Amino acid sequence: MDPKNAFIITLIILLTIPDALICRVFAEGVTFDEAKQLRDEVSEMFYHAFNGYMDHAFPRDELKPLSCEGEDTLGGYALTLIDSLDTLALLGDKDRFTSSVEWISKNLRFDINKTVSLFETTIRILGGLLSAHLIASDYSTGMRIPSYDDELLHLAEDLARRLLPAFDTPTGIPYGSVNLLHGVDENESKITSTAGGGTLTLEFGVLSRLTNDPIFEQVTKNAVRGIWARRSKLNLVGAHIDVFTGEWTQKDAGIGTSIDSFYEYLLKAYILFGDEEYLYIFQEAYGAAMHYLFHDPWYVEVNMNSAALVWPLFNSLQAFWPGLQVLAGDIDPAIRTHTAFFSVWKRYGFTPEGFNLASFSVQHGQKSYPLRPELIESTYWLYKATRDPRYLDVGRDIVSSLQYGALCTCGYCHILDVEFHKQEDHMESFFLAETVKYLWLLFDLAAGPDNLVENGPYKYIFSTEGHLLPMIPRISLAREHCSYFGAYCKNSNFRPTYISNDGHHTNSSSRFQRGVGSTSYVTQYGFRKSTTSMSGIIKGLCPGLTHEQMYGLSYVASPDMLPQEEPTTDHVENGGGQSQSMVVLSDSA
Repeated sequence: MDPKNAFIITLIILLTIPDALICRVFAEGVTFDEAKQLRDEVSEMFYHAFNGYMDHAFPRDELKPLSCEGEDTLGGYALTLIDSLDTLALLGDKDRFTSSVEWISKNLRFDINKTVSLFETTIRILGGLLSAHLIASDYSTGMRIPSYDDELLHLAEDLARRLLPAFDTPTGIPYGSVNLLHGVDENESKITSTAGGGTLTLEFGVLSRLTNDPIFEQVTKNAVRGIWARRSKLNLVGAHIDVFTGEWTQKDAGIGTSIDSFYEYLLKAYILFGDEEYLYIFQEAYGAAMHYLFHDPWYVEVNMNSAALVWPLFNSLQAFWPGLQVLAGDIDPAIRTHTAFFSVWKRYGFTPEGFNLASFSVQHGQKSYPLRPELIESTYWLYKATRDPRYLDVGRDIVSSLQYGALCTCGYCHILDVEFHKQEDHMESFFLAETVKYLWLLFDLAAGPDNLVENGPYKYIFSTEGHLLPMIPRISLAREHCSYFGAYCKNSNFRPTYISNDGHHTNSSSRFQRGVGSTSYVTQYGFRKSTTSMSGIIKGLCPGLTHEQMYGLSYVASPDMLPQEEPTTDHVENGGGQSQSMVVLSDSA
């Protein structure tokens, strides 16, 4: 395949082509019926843990699954319930989804004297509220709640405003913690992680577009810029930074702990919002990671300035990387790395937090497995992209390990030691938000998908907490100041007409080209660098906007607004003679 189109073609396959058009293949021994059985077994796993939480821990944050008690680990506001909302919707459980949304709407408040993690509160609570709001407020999802009146959105906005004081720093990089009632404490640490400061753009950006208040998106984008501006000459970033001085306090560069989701949100923010600045940063950061950190098939940690080896270590958070590479269109190294990572799981039945690549043994002090989803997430994306039967085998092995080693009285337990499978009395909320979600999606995809993600009206981006963020025009086209009638271009015969620099209409022979006189070149990894937005391509290959339309200087009228006797060139016609119309709004509209 021509590397020029690797990135865009992969996105089109993953986000546009219906799964019904892709042949179903199954791993040896995983029949169609067994895939359905495994999907149903994963559903039972979810309800064993969810019911355990609701019966024994709710409304506290998380479940202690061995002692069947609750504990407050974040803010004392029903964390696990909020984190589970879109999983309930994904499973089609409208009754539980409705009752949970109604309880949260009536009882949740954030005017409390609690100091919370900015990162965890954003990805778990803010993301959970926004995802559930977008599902509950939309009839086309099949989960619309008639009595719902944007309560979750109001809660999300209130929470985000309480988090904003964390961004009041000289660098724009936020503090790691903030008090929901009093703001940042004067004694709060000025050291934060790269992931903690750079993994906020999706949730805050979506909130800005839903509330029409740009402040949320602005502060999180400034945080990303603040981190990237302090990269090394090698285009590497460290693990921890002083938010006041901008000095790196830990200069180890890697793709795992303290940095991982910084990379993830660069690409996903571009896909969801169509903002090329995120893509540009991702291209540079990804290229550097592949050059300095990748020791095929493993990844190591190096000094960000010299690239000298620091740690020959696989840590479990690195396991998200193959899934991110699938989204980026870099499939071959993703396959090799996933195979290596899964070999560690096979060795112990779980992935330890750290695995030493020099001694090929569990890293001392990093023997636990806290029910992390990252390896499962990458397994789902690789199966979705390749339909290779091996990934169903991987999923089946992971289910067996969880059922054999982690199942306990009221839920699923952390594994304290992967070598001896010793259980610990704790269950993170992300087990319900991500771990079982990706497992269920994997087997549902194999059994003939019937869910919101694969068959719903929209394509979704998953947040780093696994929350569903739909690629709807209000979110994904907001920065182009337009609203498409009918939202998505549906006509498979559509061939876009673009307007070149000289103002003439030109028919493009490639659906992957974006017009308006764009200039682009291709990196060695197949990414297209472009001066114009590609969000129209991702949202169903809709027509490109002219420069004037993009900035609200002109508009394209709908058919009933046009004089019938006068031909117009403002419509962009497809090959079948049907037109796609749009209204372009200015900033003041």
